[in-house]
Amino acid sequence: MDFKIHFAYQSLLYILVPLLLFIAWLRYKLSNGVLYRYPLATELASARLVSSHPHRYILVLIRFITLAVLAVLIAKPQLVDSRSKINVEGIDIMLVMDVSGSMHVPHHSDDDRSRLQVAKEEAIRFVDKRTNDAIGLVIFGEDSLSRCPLTADKSVIKQMIHELEIGIIPHDGTVLAKAIITAVNRLKKSTAKSKVMILLTDGSPSEKDIDPKKAIAVAKKLGIKIYTVGIGDEQPMMMRDILNRIHMVATLNKPLLTSIATETGGQFFEAKSPKDMRAIYDTIDKLEKTELETPLFSNVVDWFMPLVWFAFALVLLEIVLSSVVWFSI
Repeated sequence: MDFKIHFAYQSLLYILVPLLLFIAWLRYKLSNGVLYRYPLATELASARLVSSHPHRYILVLIRFITLAVLAVLIAKPQLVDSRSKINVEGIDIMLVMDVSGSMHVPHHSDDDRSRLQVAKEEAIRFVDKRTNDAIGLVIFGEDSLSRCPLTADKSVIKQMIHELEIGIIPHDGTVLAKAIITAVNRLKKSTAKSKVMILLTDGSPSEKDIDPKKAIAVAKKLGIKIYTVGIGDEQPMMMRDILNRIHMVATLNKPLLTSIATETGGQFFEAKSPKDMRAIYDTIDKLEKTELETPLFSNVVDWFMPLVWFAFALVLLEIVLSSVVWFSI
């Protein structure tokens, strides 16, 4: 261990220290008050009946030290261990989300939220839990788009997910394999020990899509693990899109999603309800844990409570000395 003292708000000391010195100087000046002379005072002093105990100076010193401790507390003192190493988890994750027209359908008969809305809310919740991971976002419909590159800034990625809507890109299609290739391009230069893709869709690949086998082969070659999440139905259904047009909704291709996951080392999950969606993200969160030992130069220990107790002890000491011990002096 190699601890060093650090102040989180060090700039405040440049104000508080001069202020303390000014208070000390002012107290010194004011202590030289008016001097009264009494005929009896000389006799009392010569008879040693006048106390010369320096209690006043001791009490002033205690008060000054208390103020100094409070000033240090305001600057938030910390002990920094510059040599410590702790285990952290670091994985590069690409979220690949379907924003095709069928994602406008309510996710469940008992829930008015659309499939996309449920997927967004649970994705944001998942991002909040991955504090040490870099996360990116790819969306797809009739085409695929890299919406956000890998980033450790969770506020950015959460804002990107929150702003997703049907129609943000052309939505008459599901280019699932193209989306995988787009996400692979974001992960191919990653140096992380583990590279993961979470692919969420409610349909089957459209005619404009490429051969899924090619996408699987590229992901396998780069060591990218794909978790697939199916959020649709296996039975065909009619629906109105966001333009109020009626058309057939593509069915969920479970065999394809299972194949993608299995061949890349991931797993296939089926989300039939919002609860399922949350459980799936929680499961992936538990499965993808990679411990890395890394030096943290910001591994700090706040020194707040010891100084608070010290200041409290000084205040208590002054009260006892002035009220009990030196009360009659």
